[in-house]
Amino acid sequence: MVQQGTAQDGLVSVPSKYSALETTDRLLAALAKRGMTVFARLDHAAGAAAAGLSLRPTQVIVFGNPKGGTALMQDRQTAGIDLPLKALIWEAADGQVWLSYNDPHWIARRHDLGAASAGPVEAMATALAAIAAETAM
Repeated sequence: MVQQGTAQDGLVSVPSKYSALETTDRLLAALAKRGMTVFARLDHAAGAAAAGLSLRPTQVIVFGNPKGGTALMQDRQTAGIDLPLKALIWEAADGQVWLSYNDPHWIARRHDLGAASAGPVEAMATALAAIAAETAM
């Protein structure tokens, strides 16, 4: 089951059958297997704890492949605000863990990307769907 946000928000959310930690580890393995670069790992729950606040597991992994992302920025440099790609692993109040990411087609619409970006956008969408399935299911 894939829960998708509205066409306006472009968010794709996939339920994970694993814990937040295992989902994150599985995501990192899937990215490594594909030769993608992990640029950052942001642990929002750890940040909240450091500020004396509580937050269920919530991590953002920033990753990508400059070969694909550069094509979008060559088309419209504003696409750089949405690149590199990001995945959010989060645990809902009911304990369900989710993997969420921005739909590359939404990114293309947001930045009014042209025909030159169509191939890379489709490749990103296909890769993200495969990575999400491998990670969460």
